Parts: sequence; structure tokens; C-alpha cells
Amino acid sequence: MPLIRLIFSVLLALCTLAFPIAHAEEQLALSVSSTDPATPLTLSTARNIKLELIPDNDLAAGDLWVRIRSGFAMRDLDSPLVAKHEQWYASRPDYVARMTDRARRYLHHITVEVERRGMPSEIALLPMIESAFNPGAYSTSRASGIWQFIPSTGKSFGMQQNWWYDGRRDVISATNGALDYLQKLHDMFGDWELALAAYNWGEGAVQRAQERNRRRGLPVNYTSLKMPDETRNYVPKLLAVKNIIANPASFGLVLEDIHDEPYFAAVSTAKHIDVKLAAQLADISMEEFIALNPAHNRPVILQDNSDLILLPIGAVETFRTNLESYDKPLVSWQSYQPKKGERLDKLAPRFGLSVEKLKSVNGLGHNNISTGQTLLVPINGGESEADGEFEVFNLHLAPVYDGGRTIKHTARKGDTIASVARRYHVSIAKLKQWNGPLKTIRLGQVITVAQAVPRKSSGRLSKSAGRLHKAAQSGTAKNGTLKRASAVINSGHPGT
Repeated sequence: MPLIRLIFSVLLALCTLAFPIAHAEEQLALSVSSTDPATPLTLSTARNIKLELIPDNDLAAGDLWVRIRSGFAMRDLDSPLVAKHEQWYASRPDYVARMTDRARRYLHHITVEVERRGMPSEIALLPMIESAFNPGAYSTSRASGIWQFIPSTGKSFGMQQNWWYDGRRDVISATNGALDYLQKLHDMFGDWELALAAYNWGEGAVQRAQERNRRRGLPVNYTSLKMPDETRNYVPKLLAVKNIIANPASFGLVLEDIHDEPYFAAVSTAKHIDVKLAAQLADISMEEFIALNPAHNRPVILQDNSDLILLPIGAVETFRTNLESYDKPLVSWQSYQPKKGERLDKLAPRFGLSVEKLKSVNGLGHNNISTGQTLLVPINGGESEADGEFEVFNLHLAPVYDGGRTIKHTARKGDTIASVARRYHVSIAKLKQWNGPLKTIRLGQVITVAQAVPRKSSGRLSKSAGRLHKAAQSGTAKNGTLKRASAVINSGHPGT
């Protein structure tokens, strides 16, 4: 794949100060740093950029795995758990292949950022145990993205979250936040093992465990602390991955080659644009676009502060050229703010939609009365415009957890009664009991997967709801740090 070199003059950059913002159909700011494509340097318009294609044979891209191995710096851990997790991965070559295939999009950027902070390169492998590099992974504790941030911690590290956009799934924002957080924890504990334990369990929990050991005259290092099984397995799991990356052949595995070069470039659109159209203009699949831009909750980029998109390096010039020649509207969807209590069966026909399609598009449940939630509707009407368009985006609709007793799941493409029951470790009979006559599941349908017990009882959760509640609260720290429930993460990465 040829690498695109961006050449521009200072004069053109200065011209942007006086150049008024044009319409979306006419303006695009291409943002790529000469050293790091994830750090944007915005120009006035795409027309002011000269791109030079460098032949493949002029590139000297090495092997990223070699680069990562050369930066290993964490000490070996004397724990049988390391061997346990090595065996887990070694016995699942297909899983490792899927995980490393997903990693090829993000790993170069993460490795560069890890090196820039002077961290051991094992940290670049952390998403393998957090999410298996699945950008859409989330847990019942609402941890999301490849770094598995919960909402509160994500906000603490600058990750914007709203109806349109979730910065916890943004590859650049989440990586910066995760590495900043890990650096803070390392500065706090002076030890990478403890920093990683705190990333998983919460710094307050680690500090309290240390204090208990101090009162008893015991050591306060990672292996000496009493901690939950998930945290006890956390560092061994990372070291197992490290050992496999260091010598995959000894575990009977073969790693997919990953070139030591940037995979993506950051591109900023000056105005709103349909995500489907952006993928078409770049001549890439929707799957590829969503993998690089999983933060967008809706199939149109309307959020003013999140108009940065990532594209494969080789697609940037195609996108620029096609956008300049595109003479049709860039958006076919608009936001609509209904009044609370407005009937959806009266609202849907105004936008050429059936009630079911309106609900599917916006991830709504059975209720026909609006709660006041912002809705996405077609600009020109017409239900055919919406057919199948939202399915991939509704994958990001996380289960609703009310803080104590009930968990609800928004059905995604491919969901069945059996698959939802397996996901949440409940019986099909219970699922049907909680949801009335349930024979099939529709896309966007809200399913109750843990039911509150009646008030007249002792007040405890039902067995299955209690198990999910415990998972959701696993690792909770009073200071609002990360909470985890890795056993039910959508990516399917190993439990403890």
C-alpha cells in the first residue's frame, strides 16, 4: 500500500485565518501530522493539499511485532496463572488469529504512543485482555471500547459521551486516556503490576488492600495483596500474551504479519456527512469504516466536536478526490427533538417512516409515547432510505443498568432468545417469564434480562440479577475508577 505524503506551505495555512467556512459539499480539512497521522494539522480545504504517492519499494516498513518485542520491560511473574493463560490462548488459535487481525488497525498507533511515554511495550498489548481489540466490546458495567472505560472514568479523561458519539470507543481519545491513566497509576504506586491492578480494580481498592497488609506487617506488592480473582488474573493474563507474542512458535501459534507503519490517517470533515456516504467516498466497506470509527452512535456525523474520522492511509486520496467531485447533499438524516409525551405513531408518518422503523432506527422499546429523547429521522422521508442502514450502529447500544435491580438489553443484529440468554447467563425460561410472550427478537427491541424481586420480599436481588449485579460492581472503587465485568464482555475474551 503506498504511503501518502502531504506537502503544504505555511502560506496556505495562514490563508485559513481569512478563509470563511464553506458548505460541506465544498470543504474538507485533511488532518495528518508528518510524524503521527493521528495528530491532526488542519488545512483550509482539501484543494490546497498536494499529495505525493511514494512507491511501495521505497518504503522500509519493518515488522511491528519485532518492534514491540524489543520494548518488553516488565519482569516475569512467578505465578502458575501465567502458564494457565498461556495454555488458554495456545489452545484457541482461531481466537488469537481474530484478535491479532483486529489489532492490525490500531496497534501501530498504540505502540507509538506507549513508546512516546516511555512505557514498557507490554502496555500496548493490554487491549488484547481488555477487549480482544474488539472496538464495540462492552460489559454489563457499561465499560466500552478497546480499553474498556466506564462512563465516569471516560469523562474524567476527556472522553465526550452523548447520543451521537462515545469517545470511549474513539481509538485516539481512548488510547490517550488509557495511557494517561496508567501513567498516573504508575506514578502513584511506582510499580507496573500495581498500576495494572489499579487499572482493573481501582486505585482506592489497591490502596486499601495495601493498608490492610501494612497493619499486619505483610508485603504490599501485587502478589501479596488479597484481591478479586479477576484482578489476581489480570497481570498473569497480560504476561501470558506477552510470552506468546515473544515466541509464538513455542506455543504452536502463528501471528499475522503487521507492518511497522501507520494504518490510518485522521481526516476532518468541515460539515456534517452521512457515515455510509463517507465510506463510499473512501471506497472502503462499512465494516472497515466502523472498525476505525466505532465512536459514532448514529449513521450520520452531526456532532460539531467529533467530525474527525479515521481512514486507511491508502483511502485518503480516494476520499479527497471523490468528495471534491460529489455534487449531491452530504447528509440524508437530521435530528428531531420531540415533545415529551408525543405519540410515535403520529410522528413517524411525518418523516415517511413506520412506527417500527422509527423505533428500530433509534433503538427504542415498545413504548409508543416519546420520552423526549432526540430522534434521528430522514430529511426527505421514505422508509426505503432507512432499510438496514442502522443495524451496524445499533450494535453499540449498551445494556441499560438501573443501578441495582433490573438490566435491559437492546437487541442487535443476529440476536436470538437463546443467544441473549447465554450472554447474560440466564435461562430461556426466565427470559420469557420476564418479557411476556417472547417467541422472536426484533432489531432494537428492549429485552429485560434481570428482573427486580417484589418489594414485599427481603429486598435482595433474584439469584440471576444478583449475579449480574455482583459482576457489574466488580472492582468498584469509591473514587469512581474503572468497574469491570469481563466474564460477560461482548468480545468473548477469556474469563479468569
